[in-house]
Amino acid sequence: MKKTSLMTIFMTVFIDLLGFGLLIPILPTFASKEIHVSDFAIGILFAVFSLVQFIFNPILGKLSDKFGRRPLILISLSSTCISYIIFSFSHSYLMLFISRLMGGFGGSNIGVAQAYIADITEKHERTKGMGMIGVAFSLGFVFGPFVGGILSHFGYQVVGFVSAGFSLTALAFTFLFLKETVQKSEGKLKLRDLKIFDLHFTKSVLSHPEIGSLVFLFFIVTFSGANIYGTFALLSYKHYHFTDQQTGYLFGIMGISGALIQGGLIRILSEKISEKFLILAGTFILIFGLGLIPYGGNFLGLAIVMCVLSLGTGILQPTLLSMVSKYSPEKEQGAILGLNQSLSAFARVLGPLWGGFAFDFLGFQFPFLTGGAFMVLTFLFCLYLFNSKKFVLQSHGEAEKIIIKENIGREF
Repeated sequence: MKKTSLMTIFMTVFIDLLGFGLLIPILPTFASKEIHVSDFAIGILFAVFSLVQFIFNPILGKLSDKFGRRPLILISLSSTCISYIIFSFSHSYLMLFISRLMGGFGGSNIGVAQAYIADITEKHERTKGMGMIGVAFSLGFVFGPFVGGILSHFGYQVVGFVSAGFSLTALAFTFLFLKETVQKSEGKLKLRDLKIFDLHFTKSVLSHPEIGSLVFLFFIVTFSGANIYGTFALLSYKHYHFTDQQTGYLFGIMGISGALIQGGLIRILSEKISEKFLILAGTFILIFGLGLIPYGGNFLGLAIVMCVLSLGTGILQPTLLSMVSKYSPEKEQGAILGLNQSLSAFARVLGPLWGGFAFDFLGFQFPFLTGGAFMVLTFLFCLYLFNSKKFVLQSHGEAEKIIIKENIGREF
């Protein structure tokens, strides 16, 4: 493993995510107080960000295979930096919308960063290398909201400029230290090579009982959690009357507890408890982690609820990903996990749209109650699924044999 290159890409992702994290606690309140837009319109701002990532993640990845990782990372970081500058000068909803479009495009570089990790690591080191991307994400989401909440005292414009400064730093860091790992191809890129969504492959994956069920579960869990994007900050501001700084602290608490759970606790639990039980426990905990958010009462109560939310998410998401991987044929690991990630991005489009609509037209409790209700249905579905004779949790090798026996490999 090339430690210098690995540290360079780690710092690039961390600095970039730190700038993104700065905006999390203040974007909804800025749009509400300064631009005077509806709660539903704020949900659209969060949804469009994920929609652009859904579209451009696979495209940037394929472009990087042909033209190299470094130029695509530089272009995406430039787009992110510009998006923050536009945010700082935003005085209309249209400018905010354009800012989110460019930010979503810039945020589509994670797949390219993961491909860069694959380029510079041996197979036996790859899991550790990919894990560093997750660490960079977690650290960015921990420190970003904290800093963003503090900077909000100096004005929203300052937060935007500081975010742009972080992205500009990541851009300079990449330009100076990130070495290219791909030998550029001389052939022409065909439009059909940039297919965004392969419907036939998706149908083949979802038609498999085990894989399809697990991907569906991951989609519902992501959608339920995405209901609170944007609406949580609005709840803090309009219902709890918290400052942007307090909201930033809550996001930070959620990030720290999530990092501790996924970084340590889940490893211990997965060695002692079956994956079936972990999935059931995670969905059950999320019922309360999502449903009780409007009823936290005060800062301490809400902080406890957010820790419960992090516990459920921290148990459930890595366990589901592990199960999807175990049931996937060895040669289709990347494709199936990539499809799962793509569908989860689409869930992050639908979640904020529903959350903003429910907050605006049904009441402040409904985005969170909706998430809790979906978790109740998910828990019941899991009880039925795991007691079904058609779904048996098995080792990767046993699952591989079943997939081959059912000729799923030929469909893939």
